[in-house]
Amino acid sequence: MKTIAEKRLFWFLKDGTELDLSNKGHLDMYVQQVFSRGKTSDIKRLLKILKTSDIVESFERIKNFLPKEVRCFWGDAFGDINRPAKKDT
Repeated sequence: MKTIAEKRLFWFLKDGTELDLSNKGHLDMYVQQVFSRGKTSDIKRLLKILKTSDIVESFERIKNFLPKEVRCFWGDAFGDINRPAKKDT
């Protein structure tokens, strides 16, 4: 899937730059920018256009590059998603 990089999130790219989200490098850059600088609408779009498994895999690759607060927030949502749920006691 291809998307145009929004200048608000990707100020460091040339206007009109297209990101190919099937490319892991582009995907990781997109997820990192949306997770760390995106608005609610950006997050909703990300969740709509990407499979959860792709987001989780990307998060695993980029989590060490995210600010601590951002990493902790998204880690609660996507981190170790394969871990069995805790049972209430």
